[in-house]
Amino acid sequence: MTERLSLRERKKIETARSIWRVALELFVEHGFDNVSVAQIAAASNVSKMTVFNYFGTKEDLVLGPMEEHLGELAAVVRERERGESVVAAVRRHFRAALADFDPASGLNDQTGVLDVQRLVRQTPALAQRAHDFHNRAQELLAAELVTEAGDSDPTTARVVAALLVAARRALVAENHRRLLAGESADQVLPDAITAADNAFELLERGLGDYGTRA
Repeated sequence: MTERLSLRERKKIETARSIWRVALELFVEHGFDNVSVAQIAAASNVSKMTVFNYFGTKEDLVLGPMEEHLGELAAVVRERERGESVVAAVRRHFRAALADFDPASGLNDQTGVLDVQRLVRQTPALAQRAHDFHNRAQELLAAELVTEAGDSDPTTARVVAALLVAARRALVAENHRRLLAGESADQVLPDAITAADNAFELLERGLGDYGTRA
């Protein structure tokens, strides 16, 4: 895909990546609250305005990649296969993310990914932003389910969304906890798969074939 991009587009991507890496290094070394956007710009050899052109807020410099997954669960449900329930679709997607060591599954031990998780845990503003992200993801999933349910049972649709997001969030948090404690992603993977299967089996017992696509 990168090969199909124009030279200008490739340069923009590289500039954004460079600013993100510099910002993360500064945050890790000095703390999120102790680093200004002006300092990040100077260390990146760009203007402060350039930083804001790529990242709307200081928090975006840490959690911008996370925002790219905002509508992911809603899309998984919307695009589920024939004969597949809502729970089964989310379970399939999460298991695939674990197998790929996708950061969105919480099971990725690359240094930069773990640095972001430490910063979120140490910084109230980032923790709140992450919390808001999960709430917005839940709202998008609920909206998708409500659209499908129509006027028949919107409350149940919202409950299902809350259960799915809560289960996924708990699984991700446990993966983060173990990686930050020093275990490798390879070590955690078998337990992470088992935990995911157990969690989604519990949901399936309660939700059954809810939303199974005809």
